[in-house]
Amino acid sequence: MSVQLPSAVLAAAEHGGSGASPLVTNLALVVLAGLVGYAVISKVPNTLHTPLMSGTNAIHGIVVLGGLLLLATGSDLGVVTQIILFVALVFGVVNVIGGFVVTDRMLEMFKAKPKAQVEATPDETKQVSR
Repeated sequence: MSVQLPSAVLAAAEHGGSGASPLVTNLALVVLAGLVGYAVISKVPNTLHTPLMSGTNAIHGIVVLGGLLLLATGSDLGVVTQIILFVALVFGVVNVIGGFVVTDRMLEMFKAKPKAQVEATPDETKQVSR
């Protein structure tokens, strides 16, 4: 069984693309990724938020390391690109640190609190019994 492709699709494939500018394609990808991300995250229950956040922080840490390597070895990058990359790295590092702080605070909520052992002195027991 053969599938007949429309002539516009064949013409676009022959010319190496869809004809849309890279800016429009990249913007469409960002919008679609945002919509899919929102749809996925909005369905996550609160009990799974902390483990997912920890995993995301680990992945974002790897992304920050990649950005540092690119900044260190990318000598052919323009000055404007290096500045944008540096600002993105600063925001990424702040995000990773903030994520670990929030994750740590949330995990503290699940730890059992030690029971305070209050020993009454003999003077306090006399006051209570009166």
